[in-house]
Amino acid sequence: MDVFCNDCPRQCGAKRGNSLRGGICRSPALPMVARAAPHYGEEPCISGTRGSGTIFFTGCNLRCVFCQNREISRGEGGMPLTVPQLRDTMLRLRDQGVHNINLVTGAHFVRPIAEALSGLELGIPVVWNSSGYESVESLRMLEGLVQVWLPDFKYWKSDLARRYSLAEDYPAVAAAAIREMYRQAGPFELDAEGILRKGVLIRHLILPGQDLNAMDVIDFAAEEFPAGSVLFSLMSQYTPMPGLERFPELQNRVDAETNERLIAYMEKRGLEGFWQEMDAATDEMIPAFDGTGVDPA
Repeated sequence: MDVFCNDCPRQCGAKRGNSLRGGICRSPALPMVARAAPHYGEEPCISGTRGSGTIFFTGCNLRCVFCQNREISRGEGGMPLTVPQLRDTMLRLRDQGVHNINLVTGAHFVRPIAEALSGLELGIPVVWNSSGYESVESLRMLEGLVQVWLPDFKYWKSDLARRYSLAEDYPAVAAAAIREMYRQAGPFELDAEGILRKGVLIRHLILPGQDLNAMDVIDFAAEEFPAGSVLFSLMSQYTPMPGLERFPELQNRVDAETNERLIAYMEKRGLEGFWQEMDAATDEMIPAFDGTGVDPA
């Protein structure tokens, strides 16, 4: 059945069907999944020792020029799953002993995902792992179904959002989305193993030459929420990808001095959370989007 989608902030009204891919996300109506397997590259409170049961959806409503998952974010690859098949995939991952079910970039499939989660007793947290560019109305479809929110906050400045992701309204949209996530989850809670049971963990990828952007995002997290109520992850893993000829400022990695300075600023602002050392700036943590764990049968 064809649908006319207005679920993301772009409100593009794209027609999407079983084989028809529409909108900037270039996605059909059914969820397209490129990988469903334990993943160990998330923050320690997400991956733990047994891994995070990660489901990678194809497509994205952003067009980040530096995207490390471009292989699938442009809507290519993956296998379609019906709602019952998606539910079975979550249960199979749960039965492998993972700490949580981690739904990566699922905003453009929010309706079937919400349907799959409704009434599903997993016994472990569900993680919504997103770009932060999503509407409050769509997030409310997930109320009571998601326990852990793992949004990016990429940009504080609209000009950066426009230049790098074709989304000038990203700062306001992401701020509203993260406020809604906090409304639903409340202050974070860890279990006895140090695994996040509920709450919000805001991620920020440091871009080369954009120290002030990072500091503005840190300020937002520190000032918007009660002290000690959200977690923050400062990531220095930025790796230049092919096709950045028009963006010479993005063709370098983040230097160690910048990383240390921003870590110190995060600590100064009193944020609890995580940061990366400089050896994280490689493409080795990008998983193979080869259909592992996706069984539509």
